[in-house]
Amino acid sequence: MQTIIAFDVSMGKSYMVIYQNGQCVEEKEIQHNKKDFQALHVTIQSLFMRYDQYPEIVFEATGVYSKVLESFMQANQYPYYLLNPLEAKQQCDRLRVHKTDRSDAHRLAQTHLTSNRKPKVFERTEYRQLRVLSRFYEEIDKEIILIKNRLHNALQLTFPELASIFPNQNSALYLNVLLLFPHPELVLSCSRTVLKNKLLANTKKNLSSERALKKAEELVSIASSSYPAVTLEDVTVSKVRYYAEKISHLLCKKQEIIEEMEALASPLPEYDILRQIPGIGSSSAVRFIAEAGDVRRF
Repeated sequence: MQTIIAFDVSMGKSYMVIYQNGQCVEEKEIQHNKKDFQALHVTIQSLFMRYDQYPEIVFEATGVYSKVLESFMQANQYPYYLLNPLEAKQQCDRLRVHKTDRSDAHRLAQTHLTSNRKPKVFERTEYRQLRVLSRFYEEIDKEIILIKNRLHNALQLTFPELASIFPNQNSALYLNVLLLFPHPELVLSCSRTVLKNKLLANTKKNLSSERALKKAEELVSIASSSYPAVTLEDVTVSKVRYYAEKISHLLCKKQEIIEEMEALASPLPEYDILRQIPGIGSSSAVRFIAEAGDVRRF
């Protein structure tokens, strides 16, 4: 006897239907909590014991809301069918809608018999974690772009010439200068030697004394001709410092994510293969693996 369990997933809960031989034998709402998942586990196990095969479990991917149901299936090693929203809509639209149906779970179950669906392939933990880290990396990238725009606007009011002497505005030196001298008055209050020493003391990466002195002279030059729109006491000066510190923190976080991804990906056989391709560095390799997943499933 073919048994189908279908779920209509929403935030924090799902509507579940159980079909046997094309007929609905049970339907109810379950909450995404330990109690209801334990009851679902008992239901699936009882069906397995009765018919000597697991029910065919099907539900639609609904972003973060379906992740907890998917996690339950994977933790218990239950085979399941995960449909993308477009695929589910195309299949269900071919079915005549019954007005008595309380949710899309009925249509997912009814179309399962006539649709050529492929069960979800279980991925190793490494690939799932790599994908999560890769998406986290992208989120930080977008946040950096947003904060850079805000920093640009604030800097136009406090010290607009500052960016002109730093071609790499992701550099630790540039961000340190923003923290130390977000306003030209702060530069002009120091001698070249003091400026040089401050740059040397506040730059983590190796910075030669000669380069520090050169930057100090450039700072004095642009500060002498700068005409800021706000005074040193203006809150915009604090905003520049805040944005510079935020960008510095996010850049460090990006590097930490890449290092974590490398630790996960380096034992995988495809990592060394990708690294042998000219132009593919460690960062590109781990990002590719994260998005492609386990290529052996194709």
